[in-house]
Amino acid sequence: MSLILNRLLLACLLLAGLAARVGAEELSTRGVLLDSVAAVVNDGIVLTSALDRQEKVIADRIEQSGQQLPPRNILRQQVLERLVLQELQMQRAERLGIKVSDETLNQALTDVAARNKIQFSDMPAALESQGIDYRSYREDVRREMTLNMLRQRDVYSRIYVSPREIDQCVAKRLKNPGDDTEYELAHILVSVPASATPEQVEERVARAQGIYERARRGEDFAQLAIAYSDAGTALEGGALGWRKGTQLPSFAAETIPALAPGEVTEPIRTPSGLHLFKLMDKRGATTGSLVSQVHARHILLETNAVEDDDAIRQKLLLFRERILKGESFEAIAAVNSADPGSAAKGGDLGWTNPGMFVPVFEATLDSLAIDEISQPFKTQFGWHIVQLLGRRTYDATEDVVRNRCVAQLRESKSDEEVEIWARRLRDEAFVEYRL
Repeated sequence: MSLILNRLLLACLLLAGLAARVGAEELSTRGVLLDSVAAVVNDGIVLTSALDRQEKVIADRIEQSGQQLPPRNILRQQVLERLVLQELQMQRAERLGIKVSDETLNQALTDVAARNKIQFSDMPAALESQGIDYRSYREDVRREMTLNMLRQRDVYSRIYVSPREIDQCVAKRLKNPGDDTEYELAHILVSVPASATPEQVEERVARAQGIYERARRGEDFAQLAIAYSDAGTALEGGALGWRKGTQLPSFAAETIPALAPGEVTEPIRTPSGLHLFKLMDKRGATTGSLVSQVHARHILLETNAVEDDDAIRQKLLLFRERILKGESFEAIAAVNSADPGSAAKGGDLGWTNPGMFVPVFEATLDSLAIDEISQPFKTQFGWHIVQLLGRRTYDATEDVVRNRCVAQLRESKSDEEVEIWARRLRDEAFVEYRL
């Protein structure tokens, strides 16, 4: 149980999005301000209480990792800049109408609980026992989901990977199937605004070179990242975790593999600024080509102003009964299913690999025998009945490699694109610090 709670605590800390706005509750009945403003961000603000809370979370995490805290004024400024960027992104999400409903949030938390082998209903008590306020945790998760949806719209959906890039990646991986080296990386970004003057560019280049020299002489890279990096990972000591060769940033894909563990790249110039990478460690990874696939078809219905959950469930029960009596699953799905991707194919989802469906859907499939039709069940997408058509072990070497190449090539470009996008939001915003 303690491992579960520790995981939940870590998730809470990592997902904490703590920028807040002033509301009526911040004034007492006698008009006394109970909080102060750390920064004005366009038509919103970052509160000092949010800054204090986030600073404590980050400081505790740094100390628990055994690293030395940077000077408090530097740490505080880094935390404030992160909160400013979060506030800007939340403002944009609000303008675009991006919201996470309670139902979607509850489904996400149910999945978190299932992965940690506890019931959703037990989460509040589990978190409270660790001193974590459940309501705050919910809003932190909602905020992170909102920001992910925003980045998906503004950044990830616009990343283009050409067929030529994919073919080259597939050919390389198939030619060297054992060459699947992973790299543990840390990163520092010294940003260069698009509107920077030549003097400002020169100053940023000199700053990056100075950081490189200090890192090369053995100074703690994590401390340098916390103090000087403009990247979103600065307060994590620049840690990027483990990445395969095809997941490396495209502009550093040739440089990083040439490093020995402990070495640091010289500053690499890109549109977002100057990047330094430290190779913490490397390891070989093995990948299998045989996968267990399932073939299924489903019917999806969604609630609306006229039909609530109970009405939709009853409708699906009627569909199930008609199919069991001999009516065509395909015909009913084609006319009634709300899933545009499969309805035209009679609800057919094709052969799919593990992990392709949300946990509730996958668990339902796992419980079925061949040709069995499930009882109605609910996911964040709506209500379903699903029929299992088959299972097989499939040699998906080329399919797996191609899918991984697409995902990894997109990921290799995403870090740079997110940094450029976030810096553009920051450069175009009105920000006034009040500290």
